[in-house]
Order: sequence, then structure tokens, then C-alpha cells
Amino acid sequence: MLRAQLLDRQTQRESAARTYARTLPVAPATAAGAQVTGVDGRTYLDCLSGAGTLALGHNHPAVIDALQATLASGALLHALDLITPQKDAFCAEFLRHLPGGLREDARLHFCGPAGTDAVEAALKLARTATGRRGIVAFTGAYHGMTLGAAAVSGPAGMRAGGPADAQPVTRVPYPYAYRCPFGVGGAPEAAGELSARVLESLITDPSSGVERPAAVILEVVQGEGGVVEGPDGWLREVRRITAEHGVLLIVDEIQTGVGRTGHFWACERAGVVPDILVASKAVGGGLPLALIAYRSELDRWLPGAHTGTFRGNTLAMVAGEITLRTVAAEQLPERAAKLGERIRRELRDMAEGRAEFGEVRGRGLMIGVEIVDPAGPPDRLGNPPGDPVLASALRAACLERGLMLELGGREDTVLRLLPPLTLTDGEADAVLERLAGALAAVAPGRSGGRRAPRQGRRGA
Repeated sequence: MLRAQLLDRQTQRESAARTYARTLPVAPATAAGAQVTGVDGRTYLDCLSGAGTLALGHNHPAVIDALQATLASGALLHALDLITPQKDAFCAEFLRHLPGGLREDARLHFCGPAGTDAVEAALKLARTATGRRGIVAFTGAYHGMTLGAAAVSGPAGMRAGGPADAQPVTRVPYPYAYRCPFGVGGAPEAAGELSARVLESLITDPSSGVERPAAVILEVVQGEGGVVEGPDGWLREVRRITAEHGVLLIVDEIQTGVGRTGHFWACERAGVVPDILVASKAVGGGLPLALIAYRSELDRWLPGAHTGTFRGNTLAMVAGEITLRTVAAEQLPERAAKLGERIRRELRDMAEGRAEFGEVRGRGLMIGVEIVDPAGPPDRLGNPPGDPVLASALRAACLERGLMLELGGREDTVLRLLPPLTLTDGEADAVLERLAGALAAVAPGRSGGRRAPRQGRRGA
């Protein structure tokens, strides 16, 4: 009864723009690790983790202890951009884990509390540092919901309110092998090579119609875009092209950072160091925090050129410092790599008997399953169309079985798993069991249709 009352009042009071509350009608009361208990007493396995925010899961003891100690100490909870011992400790820990050369030569800028604010800061810094306006972004991208961040994102719905006209954006196809825009499906490296060639041609061809941009912005693994992984060779080529032609590389690590993909930062596997790294979500240990790290020579802002009231969130810096330190000390990136590969392997075994699983893909504990209609007309690569109705039914059936997950990708046809990095082996088994049960319930006997090509379904 209380759950229904809370949900009803939320519907009456909150805006029509709310999202997770519509598809996951849960009223959480308590949580620990990957377990969430609602006001009705039902317990769920959380494979959403605050959209990837909770690297250590809910209410990690070390984080809670540090927050309680800070509250009891009389420390400032709000400090604008003044230096505090807590901020100093966070900065030291954050800098310690930056990739490559950024570790020794970086400036940090704290933004508003959301990832989209950090993207806005990165775009603004790129324009300030280069004196140029244009940005190159990739199809399928998701960088945030404020006007500039939405302008460099892919989905049309994100730009329905009118993105900032002052932000010229050129889009390049992302190397999405399963639905390859270049028609070379099943070969992500080939798609990556073609994507990089298009980028270099746009920048170097005097007749391309594209002025030399201030920056290229990308996600190493597109999260909201459907857990689509860019090949390492593609990322290295993008880095070469941008470096050779004086274009800044912005890597959005908002969802991929802090161990999620099996490395502390997703760009590290390819050995790539961006000019500007964008961080949020897990970096605040579950509390709102966003910042950018960039090469010191780009620091050409004047005082007050980019600011925000809530960039001095002491509690977030305390939680973030503990989270960064714990992720490294407990080798959680390595744990994510091993456990994520096991989960994908078992999902692929499940896919052998269920043609609705078009492709299982991902990196670390960032996992996606593209749901397809095996009886639908195949695309030019021979892959069946996405099935948003089945995907939505699967999400609902998972929730009924105590598994919280979300959808992403084109038309919301990709089941997305973003569990805490502290997920146990037993919890991983339960995730797989509940997902298999949901699939059997909503698609009984549907697996005999056209199967996706083997190389596509296997994924990365």
C-alpha cells in the first residue's frame, strides 16, 4: 500500500520528464551493495547502480564511515571553490589515477554536480584554448541533456528542445559493428578504420565543408547508445589524427571511468591519453560530483570564466576519495574484467538457444544484450531488426523476478547491465538465472526463427 501511495504522489508532483520511475516502479527504502529493498519489503538485485554511479554499490561501509566522520567533524559542507583538506585529499587521489601523461601534467576544474556540466566545461575549454568553435561528435553518442551536451549527442529526442545553435557539430559514424554504418559488419576493426578515415578526410580536405574543429568528443564505450565498444585501433587513430592536426581530443569517461570497463579509465586499454578527460558518476562515490582534467597548457581561462555554486561539495569529495582509493586497493577493475567476461560468456551460451539475443557485448561490468526479432526482415548485414517491445517486456519480467536493469541503444532494444564492481559471484549467478527466467516467461517458443550471424552475435 505504501509503495502505491508513494508512486501515485510522485506521479502527481513530479514532471512528465521523469524516466527510471516510469519503467522501474520501485520505492526503495534501504540498500547495501547490490541489494535494494523496497518499502514493500521486496528485495532486488540492482544492475543499474545509479546508471553506473555506484562503483562500490549502495552504502559501502568505508564510504559511510568517512561521511559520518566528516559530518561529526564540523567541516564545511559547502565551500564554493575554496580549498579544504577534504578537497585536497580528493585531488591528490584523483590525479594519482589519471592516465599516462595527464598524471604528471594536469589541471582540474570542478563543475556543476552532473556529468553534463562537465561536458559543457570541456566544450567551452576547447573553444577557449583553440579559438575555434566546431566540434566533431559520433553517431549514437550520449553526452548529457544540457544544450551544448545535447548538441553533441546522437538521439533526436535529446535535441527536441533545440540544442545550442552557437555550437557547430559535425557527426562521424561510430564503429558499431553489429549495425555497421559502413556495411562491414562483424569486423569492428574495419569499421573503426573507416570511421577514422572519414574523420581525417573531414579535417584535411579543404573542400569537405568542415572548418578545422576545436575538438573531437567521444565515448570509448557508448553506454546509453547501447553498450557499443569502439575498437582500440580506432581510438589510437583518432588520437593520431587529432594530435597531428592540432585538434583537441575529449574523452567522456562519465560512465566508463573508475574501473567499470576493466581499466581505471576505458581509454587506457588502447594506450590513449586525451587532452581533456571528463569524469562524473562513480567519481563522487554516489554523491553529485563532476570535473574535467586537462593538459596544463590549455588552462587559458580567466578567473570566473566557468563557475558553479555546487562545485565545492565536501561530502562528495570525501566519498569520492574513498571510492577511488578502494577501487584501486581492492583491484576492482581487474575484478570487473574477469567477472564481466564470465557473465558475457554465460549470456552467449544462453544466446545459443535463444535467437532473440542478437548480440552480447561490452567490456568489464558494462554489458549489453541487443534484443532482436528473429522472424523480422534482416538488414543488409543479415542481422534481424531490433525488438523494442520484447526488450521492454524483458525489463518488466526481470523486475518481477527481482532484477533491476535498464534499456539503451537504438529504439531501446539493448538490455544494459551496470552492476556494482563489488558484485559477488553468487549475485552474478542470480542475475543470470533471473534474466533467463524472464526470457523464458516473455518469449516461450520464440527462439526458432532466423538466427543472427554468428560473428555478430558473439560481439566483442
